[in-house]
This record gives sequence, structure tokens and C-alpha cells, in this order.
Amino acid sequence: MSRRTTKPNQSSEEVEARHYIGIDNGVSGTIGIISISKVNVKTQFHLTPIFKTQDYTKKKKNINRIHYQNLLQMMYPCVRRLENTFAMIEAPLVNPGKFNATASALRAFEATLIALESLQIGYKTVSAADWRKELLPSGVVGSAEQKKASASVGRKLFPKHRELIEKHGDADGLLIAEYCKKMQR
Repeated sequence: MSRRTTKPNQSSEEVEARHYIGIDNGVSGTIGIISISKVNVKTQFHLTPIFKTQDYTKKKKNINRIHYQNLLQMMYPCVRRLENTFAMIEAPLVNPGKFNATASALRAFEATLIALESLQIGYKTVSAADWRKELLPSGVVGSAEQKKASASVGRKLFPKHRELIEKHGDADGLLIAEYCKKMQR
């Protein structure tokens, strides 16, 4: 009995597509997916799926966490051919002076790595400086200016996602996916 490699309504082009996943780490990040087949290029751009929950410290407060099941569902279509799928995830912020932001970034990073590993998607961690150096104009300094530059480049490269780029304020997930594509070729 032969094993079916495509779903009944799935073309062989979709199965043969190469998928590049870019993950702007964190609960306020984004995920970009670039899928390239012989006949077309498809892109997806999503806010990182999150949910609010009570913090586990003595002080009563809510925190955002990665919604693991939604993250899996978002990336699952890319696993039809694992050898054609690769992800890059931005390294988390680690700054002892910003304990809460660091804890959040590390929680998000771990949840995202578990999702990638559960789906058996190969990945590499990339520094923000590395992908920005490749894709943003030179001389852009400071967080606010980097976000503006990311949004501007993202709107030019991915006009289909203009609305979400403008709403979110940057296109980091898509640009990391673009960087992933460039580095995997």
C-alpha cells in the first residue's frame, strides 16, 4: 500500500513548496511565512498568538503567554515536507536590568522552540543585528527608527500585508523570513 503524500485537494506544487518561517520572538512579536513553489510565492503574516493568564508570583497580575496550540496550527501546513521547511527565530532579549521583559522573552522563546521541535521544523536563532544589517538601510539607529525602517521595507517587499504592518508598527516576522530565505539558498 502506498503512502499518500498529498491531501485530496492539495496540489503537488503545494507539497513541493519551500517554506521559510521568520519569528520575531516575544508576546508582542510577529510570524512571517514565505512559501515558494515552482509557480508562485505565498506569504503569511501573523501576530504571535497569545493568551492572558495570572502570573505565578505572589503579586497578583496578569501576563501574556504564547498560545501554543494556535502557534502549532499556524505552522503545521509547512511540515508536509520537512526537508523544505526552515525557521529562524530572533534571539530573546536578555537584560538583567529589565527582569520582567527578559522573563517574558525567555518564556516566549521556550514555548516557540517547543512548537518548532514538536513539528520537527529545523531552526536557527538569529540576532536582531544580523537580519537588520542585511535588510534595513544602513545608519538606522535606535528602537523607534528601526521599527519605522522595518515597516517601510516590509510595505515595499510585502504590500499584501500593508494593513497589518501598519497596525503592528513593523514587519519583523516577515523580514526575518526573508532573511531566512536568503541564508538558506
